[in-house]
Amino acid sequence: MLGKQDSGVKSSTPTSIGTLKTQFEFEMFGTGADAGQTTFRLRHAYGEIGKFGAGQYWSPFMDVDVFPNTLEYWGPTGMVFFRNIQVRYMPIQGDTRLTFALERPGASGDGGVYSDRIELQGVRSQFYLPDLSAEYRYADKFGYVELAGIVRSIKWRDLNEDTLSLDGSALGWGINLSSNLNITKTDVLRLQGVYGEGIQNYMNDAPADIGIQTNAGSPNRPVKGVALPIYGVVAFLDHTWSKYFTSSLGYSLVDIDNSDGQAGTAFKKGQYAAVNLLYYPIKNVMAGIEYQWIQRDNLNGFKSKDMKVQFSFKYNFSKTFDFSM
Repeated sequence: MLGKQDSGVKSSTPTSIGTLKTQFEFEMFGTGADAGQTTFRLRHAYGEIGKFGAGQYWSPFMDVDVFPNTLEYWGPTGMVFFRNIQVRYMPIQGDTRLTFALERPGASGDGGVYSDRIELQGVRSQFYLPDLSAEYRYADKFGYVELAGIVRSIKWRDLNEDTLSLDGSALGWGINLSSNLNITKTDVLRLQGVYGEGIQNYMNDAPADIGIQTNAGSPNRPVKGVALPIYGVVAFLDHTWSKYFTSSLGYSLVDIDNSDGQAGTAFKKGQYAAVNLLYYPIKNVMAGIEYQWIQRDNLNGFKSKDMKVQFSFKYNFSKTFDFSM
């Protein structure tokens, strides 16, 4: 997984109740307001002992093994991709596994064509319950199949003192089916299909979880918030040509069912494709070239596309310390 490299420290300590594992990882890829800068960004701060774990780590709702062997940093647009603060219970561990987690809640809303109205300025989100997520993976010689799900409570309160009542709530939920299939000794097919409502912040590339919708016939509640339906698809083939060369080829899609109160410029659909050739001349060294294509569709029908050719070089290094007595 070349697009998501990191630095950090991992530890493993035997105890009388199981092995204590800790993980601290960071990267220097700026995102959001820090895009384009080499800004410190925490990835993982997580520990587990026995069947319990806590900290910031991959959400059980996502499957990081779907990420293809590509150079581009952000990755497939339709992939579930989210590191979250959580407490997890893992009754089955290993290649075949079962995980349950309570995750930090959070969501965003799109005021759409009404976003500049004073009546919406006093509406605040409230999260009383953690998100509940779970995954089950069955692994064998063919690869694995994983089914994950999530349920979340999203609420908001109208703090304005006027005649309108804009309080509301929505149930967010999602189902994620993914797999890595070893179709030959040199080919791995990475697949994912996800569908749900109000799960946009768990996606790699999607905006608001809640959209505004007109509510005709209700003078005290002319608009309401609704959880936006979304689906995503990932399909990539990783091929090994020899011990020196590999390639990855694939496509990804994310599509949102917008509400009628969203502006025409609202994000509707994103597409992503990539193909590369990577060269491994010696251990821990890689160089490669990759072609990438993306397209964004807005609700009003506007489309924008871009293409890029990327050259990258990578050197891995690590050190293991043994403090056993």
